[in-house]
Amino acid sequence: MNSFWKYYSGEKAAPFPTLFICGNHEASNYLWELYYGGWAAPQIFFLGFAGVVKFGNVRIGGLSGIYNAKDYYSGHHEKQPYDNNNNDIMSIYHVREYDVHKLMQVKEPIDIFLSHDWPLGITDYGNSQDLLRRKSHFQQEVPFYNLCYALTARDLMAKLRPSYWFSAHLHCKFSALVQHGENGPVTKFLALDKCLPGNKFLQVAATFCGKQVIEIESENGPHELQYDEEWLAITKKFNPIFPRTKLRPNFSDAKLNLEECRRFVKDKLQTRGRKPFEFVATAPCHNSSQYATNNFPSGHCRNPQTEALLELLGLEYFLD
Repeated sequence: MNSFWKYYSGEKAAPFPTLFICGNHEASNYLWELYYGGWAAPQIFFLGFAGVVKFGNVRIGGLSGIYNAKDYYSGHHEKQPYDNNNNDIMSIYHVREYDVHKLMQVKEPIDIFLSHDWPLGITDYGNSQDLLRRKSHFQQEVPFYNLCYALTARDLMAKLRPSYWFSAHLHCKFSALVQHGENGPVTKFLALDKCLPGNKFLQVAATFCGKQVIEIESENGPHELQYDEEWLAITKKFNPIFPRTKLRPNFSDAKLNLEECRRFVKDKLQTRGRKPFEFVATAPCHNSSQYATNNFPSGHCRNPQTEALLELLGLEYFLD
């Protein structure tokens, strides 16, 4: 807590490439700059409001934010500076149908998926009695499937069937095994506690998707993040209907052919390479020796990473 500025400024460096999604306590104004994903700091990559990337031969997807039925079908209407009176400062991190719809178009296997919310009904697949013993205030929620009410996460898990699914939000450790159909694949679900002394906030997975970690490099290149071809094609198809009002997007208006988008992306990545664009600082770095002020940005700042990605894909910029 309160130390991100050290990584943003370069005073500290993440020891490993680090991926994250946002929940409901992040700096929404900054992460909106990286809506499509990008380096929030050197070695620290934001997956975007929805996104898929590759690390070696491991494919990782994620959905940022928390589910709220009131805002789910709205577009991304919030404008900076976020208005507390209109609740924009909270609705900005609410999951939108537009982002979920894009993830539902993914057909190639996902190895790891991240969500802040727990998928609805996930407690049926683990030791719910132990969970209720440790978190007695869940008693009224679990029986009625209200725990975070993450319908979107449940539907995404059923569609994508990832090997691993990691969540947060409820500040407790819980694991589950979800069998998809009688002979289908199994998703290993894990949520962890807050990062505090004595809490179960860390677990190391020695293997991913049945592949030894050492094989990741030998099979498909070095340990580095890469853009995902299928995901960028989906982004290209649906970006023309990017919703910047409260109106529900009409997905039938996305006229671009997905296969043509895929060929376009493939050609671009073959020419340019698959590594994400480099980190660029877009705000002055915090100086701990100076008195902190309450000066906040008056509007949206365009991030060069986002501009470069949209230029690569031949897409219009809608985030202003």
